[in-house]
Amino acid sequence: MNLNYNAVSSKDLRRAADIKERIDALEHELATILGSQSVASKPKAARRRMSAASRARIAAGARARWARARTENSHPRPATTKKRSPAVRARLAAIARERWRKAKAAGKSTL
Repeated sequence: MNLNYNAVSSKDLRRAADIKERIDALEHELATILGSQSVASKPKAARRRMSAASRARIAAGARARWARARTENSHPRPATTKKRSPAVRARLAAIARERWRKAKAAGKSTL
């Protein structure tokens, strides 16, 4: 329920709080009479217990999966790496210097 508390006066809010307190008190009284929890409150779900052997089996399986993933994904580097000739590297360096010269002339500190 979406309430706009700005549109409700403080008198009405106090009245609503009193009603809520009375409802809570009546639910508590009903629970003591019936000798059980009230209808409004839900019982907490019991936590599942796992044996140590089950935890160990799960952990061993996870370790095996990670080991398998590491061996499958560990690709060796290629034997040959692409190398640029000194002429190509010099040309690329000149292009980069020109790009930076224009950027600095425009007052930029980043490209």
